[in-house]
Amino acid sequence: MERTKTAESAGTGRDMHARAGRPPSTGGGPSGPGAFSEADQEKQRGVRRMKLTATGLLLFVAVVYVLAKWAQNTGAGAWAGYVAAAAEAGMVGALADWFAVTALFRHPLGIPIPHTAIIPKKKDQLGASLGDFVGENFLSQTVVRQRLRAVGIGSRLGTWLAEPEHADRVTAELATALRGALTVLRDSDVQAVVGEAITRRADAQEIAPGLGKMLEKVVADGGHKRVVDLVCVRAHDWLVTHGDSVMVAVQGGAPGWTPRFVDKKVGERVYKELLRFVTEMRDMPEHPARGALDRFLTDFASDLQSDTDTRARVEHLKREVLARGEVQDLIASAWSAVRQMIVAAAEDERSELRLRVRAALLSLGRRMSTDARLQEKVDGWVEGAAVYVVTTYRDEITSLITDTVAGWDAEHTSKKIEAHIGRDLQFIRINGTVVGSLAGLVIYTVSRALGG
Repeated sequence: MERTKTAESAGTGRDMHARAGRPPSTGGGPSGPGAFSEADQEKQRGVRRMKLTATGLLLFVAVVYVLAKWAQNTGAGAWAGYVAAAAEAGMVGALADWFAVTALFRHPLGIPIPHTAIIPKKKDQLGASLGDFVGENFLSQTVVRQRLRAVGIGSRLGTWLAEPEHADRVTAELATALRGALTVLRDSDVQAVVGEAITRRADAQEIAPGLGKMLEKVVADGGHKRVVDLVCVRAHDWLVTHGDSVMVAVQGGAPGWTPRFVDKKVGERVYKELLRFVTEMRDMPEHPARGALDRFLTDFASDLQSDTDTRARVEHLKREVLARGEVQDLIASAWSAVRQMIVAAAEDERSELRLRVRAALLSLGRRMSTDARLQEKVDGWVEGAAVYVVTTYRDEITSLITDTVAGWDAEHTSKKIEAHIGRDLQFIRINGTVVGSLAGLVIYTVSRALGG
């Protein structure tokens, strides 16, 4: 009847686990990061086997002690006393070490003796001590610098990057990361940021003095003459092609009371003079009009730099241009074009972008592998970054240890720790039995030799 109830209870527990969508617990502890894994369970089975071995050795010396005392009482000889003394001391050593090992994880025999069940009781303090130990001995500035300096990251990284296949790998990873970043970024957000940044920067900086200096240099170097030549050529060709249009325009602007033939003569005369003027400007580098244009541009460049009124007008024109919707749309659309160009270059293994990045990585690797000064710089950068991280976030790193340990169940933590180190602790019991027996034998021998 009792077995039936037990089986029904076990079946109900399995059904509850099945309905919850998780397998039944096999380790006797909570589920989650601290749950018993298959490796933990295997270690726990090893601990049980060692416990049986240590306990079996204790029972063995106990049986030897009983037999030796029986032989001593029946007059078997002096050897029985030596064996009994060794077995007795072995039992004492085994029991003492059993008590010490057991007291780490639980109360021996369930008796709440003071200073036992140390790990369950001191779990939080052990976690805090472990965090402090890690912080002081592993996350200190001196330790981090010494370890990184001993590694020689600059030299190793340079040697690694100097290999073409490694440079190809880094280039591919960088291209993938770049494509991913550009995919995640929303065009509207980037366009808004770029547009606002360009507008704010242009609005904050006065452009007239810069334009004046640039125009002054262009005129001094004669760079504007090519533009004047081009305009003259285009103007001459246009006048030759559209002469009738010019004469019609002149005749249309004449007063209504003038005769038609007079308007026609005036139109023809104006057209011929205009064509002659443009032709002379095109063919004569020293034409007076060209000199007048040079003087105008020189004066305008000076006004852009020093004349308050001219500078104010340029700033007003700049703000009007930036405020136009067409300009803002042009600024915003520039990001889309740049993004498409970068994505296409990142996807193409033979693109100029990837080839240049690969060449730069190979060159950097060769320099880092041979240039001691560059290696020292790289090591210094890495050390500085690592020291900043450990000094700035040391408390957060150590608190991860203490908070994690504090969140563990005390009994489960004790079992998990015992599963990892319990096998070695059982060797302490075995060694205590052997050493105790030898010590007892030596003490008994010495006392007999001294006539005890």
